[in-house]
Amino acid sequence: MADLEAFEQVEDVSDFHCVTKWSRMNMRWRGVRLADVLAAAEPRPTARFVMCHAYDGYTTNLPLAEALKPDVLLVHTFDGAPLEVEHGGPCRVITPQLYAWKGAKWVSRLEVLEDDRPGFWEERGYSNTAYPWRNDRYS
Repeated sequence: MADLEAFEQVEDVSDFHCVTKWSRMNMRWRGVRLADVLAAAEPRPTARFVMCHAYDGYTTNLPLAEALKPDVLLVHTFDGAPLEVEHGGPCRVITPQLYAWKGAKWVSRLEVLEDDRPGFWEERGYSNTAYPWRNDRYS
């Protein structure tokens, strides 16, 4: 967490879309831009994807083009309080423009990839792109 606190801290108000057809609007988050963390890692020019790994073994993949959007964050705070473990604390990824399974809870590491590799739900038939406004739930 100390490493994350060294990055610029940003506030973001965004929506959260669950694949089970519910959404919660205007959620208030605080954290660091995933783009800033990835830039600090200095990925190779051939990098095109990010795999998010969680402490419980969960994985999810993101194209670098999605991961670098300014509202994709590694968050540690929700509504002014530390992110509860139940909701992914101490740190989770949020992907407001995608379904929530693309944002891993309990993030343990990020892996930058040249080639796409499906994550947990993608291996089980969920969409690889996950756009809520396109009803893009399943492959």
